[in-house]
Amino acid sequence: MTKALKEHGVACELNLVEGSMTVRTTRKTWDPYIIVKARDLIKLLSRSVPAAQALKVLDDEVNCDVIKIGGMLRNKEKFVKRRQRLIGPNGSTLKAIELVTKCYMLVQGNTVSIMGGYKGLKVARRIVEDCIKNIHPIFHIKEQMVKRELENDPELAKENWDRFLPKFKKKNVQRRKPHKVRRKKEYTPFPPPQMPSKVDLQIESGEYFLSESAKKQAKAAEKAAKQQAKVAENKSRREAAFVAPKEAKYAGDGAGTPANGAGGVAEAVERLKARGSTPAGGPALARAESSDFLTPEAKGELAQARPKKEKKRKKSAEDKERSAKKKAKKEKRRKESAA
Repeated sequence: MTKALKEHGVACELNLVEGSMTVRTTRKTWDPYIIVKARDLIKLLSRSVPAAQALKVLDDEVNCDVIKIGGMLRNKEKFVKRRQRLIGPNGSTLKAIELVTKCYMLVQGNTVSIMGGYKGLKVARRIVEDCIKNIHPIFHIKEQMVKRELENDPELAKENWDRFLPKFKKKNVQRRKPHKVRRKKEYTPFPPPQMPSKVDLQIESGEYFLSESAKKQAKAAEKAAKQQAKVAENKSRREAAFVAPKEAKYAGDGAGTPANGAGGVAEAVERLKARGSTPAGGPALARAESSDFLTPEAKGELAQARPKKEKKRKKSAEDKERSAKKKAKKEKRRKESAA
């Protein structure tokens, strides 16, 4: 940076402690306007323009302009959206503006830095300001492309180009609001009745004539009643989790008679007697039929109605001999203890 400015006879000092840059003329300075160009160079560097690009502003044909777009809109969301519209997807709109105006553009924060000729700077400033005012840059890009084609035609150089330029009408499409049918109120010459004030309501309820202590007691009683109701409600809500659900009653074999009634028990007993002790499905089915679908009272009646089987074990000859030996041993021990 210092070397590039030295060629134009400008001294440059960079203070890293303060973060500032100072330029001044020297005895070797031959261009009086170079100090203004050096000032523009510092301005571009502060707006994050690359140093190699910012040094081009020292040339006579190149000028710069820094457009402040931050104060044009109050709404932050609209500002961000329109600034992004100026850049375009992947910077395509910004590149198109650069090609049309033959200028370098950089959008940084609340400013837009532009470098190029005077004519290009004027067009670029109008595009940027209109974009923030909600006019899309594509309209200006189309217009500049038509003008470039017309410039190449020598016959149309001295004619008016308005008939060739595209004219875009501003369209404000208003959203249709739902139609609401409002009923007209009947006209009455009398004004509406006056609403009762707070004092009127207190006089009506009798609270106005109570003393301060009585008012406090009434308020405390009302608060206690609300609190008690709330406690009871919370308690009932907690106890609802421990209430057992209602059991569905078994309707029997589809005959329409409830199995838990007296008639249902008698019918079940008669069916079991008719089938025999064990049904065709085996013992498991008999247990399922008799006990699984009956209440405890019905199970008791059913157990009394069933005939009890006496299990008799036939003793073999060996068992009889063993028992006789045991008896003989016991008798012998008894006699010895008696002697």
